Amino acid sequence: MNQEKILAIGSDHAGYEYKEILRTMLADEGYEVINFGTDSPASVDYPDFVHPVCEAMEKGNATVGILLCGSANGVAMAANRHKHVRAAVCWDTEIAQLSRSHNDANIICIPSRFVAIELAHEMTEKFLNTAFEGGRHQRRVEKIEYV
Repeated sequence: MNQEKILAIGSDHAGYEYKEILRTMLADEGYEVINFGTDSPASVDYPDFVHPVCEAMEKGNATVGILLCGSANGVAMAANRHKHVRAAVCWDTEIAQLSRSHNDANIICIPSRFVAIELAHEMTEKFLNTAFEGGRHQRRVEKIEYV
């Protein structure tokens, strides 16, 4: 399978329903979607599902990640602790596009309690189909990792 089509996805209990819907939609569109859970709406701790998504990306098993929780803030904070991960909280399609084109984000974080599932799908599609512009943005992205 084309490596660009391999996605890692994870959520906590608040994002579980959306994760399952997006997972099915994306698989139907030809993506290989690696599910890192959670696999039920029972209360869980989001870092337990964020770290495996990021580790899959770090190992090269997936090139893009999708994380969901109620506000998207928790999953983004946990994901951005990983080197080479640029996780972006997105709430509309323009933000999703800019996170890719200007910031070279490689994980979209979706606030399932604040966006409709249709918008979550549209944002994901925009994110997956937008290329990083490079150029002046490359220099800025290189300055993100602070040692």
